[in-house]
Amino acid sequence: MRGSPTKNALTWSRFELFSRKARALLAAWLTLLAVSNLGYAWGPEAHRLVNAWAIQVLPADIRPFFEVRRQFLIEHANDPDEWMRKDRYERMRHYIYLDKYGLFPYLALPHTLRAAQEKYGTGHINHTGLLPWQIGSYSLKLTNDLRGRKWDDAQLDAAVLAHYVADAHDPLHTTQNYDGQLTGQAGLEMRFSSSLVEKYRNFFMLHPREAAKIEDPTEYAFQMALEANTWVDRIVFEDRRAKDDLIDYNEDYFDRFYTAIGSTAVSELNEAAHDAGCYWYTAWLNAGKPAPPVR
Repeated sequence: MRGSPTKNALTWSRFELFSRKARALLAAWLTLLAVSNLGYAWGPEAHRLVNAWAIQVLPADIRPFFEVRRQFLIEHANDPDEWMRKDRYERMRHYIYLDKYGLFPYLALPHTLRAAQEKYGTGHINHTGLLPWQIGSYSLKLTNDLRGRKWDDAQLDAAVLAHYVADAHDPLHTTQNYDGQLTGQAGLEMRFSSSLVEKYRNFFMLHPREAAKIEDPTEYAFQMALEANTWVDRIVFEDRRAKDDLIDYNEDYFDRFYTAIGSTAVSELNEAAHDAGCYWYTAWLNAGKPAPPVR
């Protein structure tokens, strides 16, 4: 027996409302999953490691300012990842899909933001990532903090700048295959950039070089990303080989993966610490070498 038209309409209305809510919840969950998958690049432990070691490369004139703020710099090393939860535009500042611009060394892509936007359009540039330009922008921001003797702002912006510098040294944040999703290796970013560091960090021996002045912060950021990008194919290959004949990504997999690619992770984190210190030092020099507060 069929229900009345009114009852049927009411039932359908309720179903439609439930369906809309379900779709909204699913969309929100997928968005959160996408952000969490890409958000971390190097895991939290790696970013804290880079910020701590970056202090070691600074010259005596500026090092005390950072040394007394060591705990702050470490605690705020992952702030930009947290910002992604509230700012939907933050995500694009953590990567650049260099392989969207042809073949290495991607000469088709201008290194000035305005020229790149004029050539490809702002939407395309945003979608493929802003990381090198974000580093250049934050380098200027830190310079202005130091020039204006805004020491509280400077310590936070220094921590944030180092985060972006470290992201540029994560090979998987320079490629559209950032999570191995294009080669059937989903979860690659977490395995290389986070789990590998957390499992084997006690074996990581960092010896970053002393800081030196950077002449062009944005161009230097591009060079960091290009250098990191040269490791992408090897990471993808070694991840696949380490999984060979194994049912899942177990301890045997990680031992194999670390043996094959651990030195690459150490090298990039070492360079990230060096370069973060270089950006801090350069900002201080460009600010006119202001005398930092004693505390």
